[in-house]
Amino acid sequence: MNEIRFMLELIVPRLTQQIIAGQSISKERALTLLYRSELYRQLEREETKLWHLSVPTLYEMWQEEQQTGRITYPEEA
Repeated sequence: MNEIRFMLELIVPRLTQQIIAGQSISKERALTLLYRSELYRQLEREETKLWHLSVPTLYEMWQEEQQTGRITYPEEA
């Protein structure tokens, strides 16, 4: 569990920056949207191994969820 927390501490700031840049929104709004997303809930679950994915891939998954309400998991996940 500590490994996931450590990885999230590395991923969340970078993913948040990508959301801010891609969506032209504030840091607070980006964090709110990220923390409320299903993607974030899945990132917290060790068995999904999503924290192994790159930030650009996670951003694409987050965008898809925001647009469609669904997440397509890459084969590498």
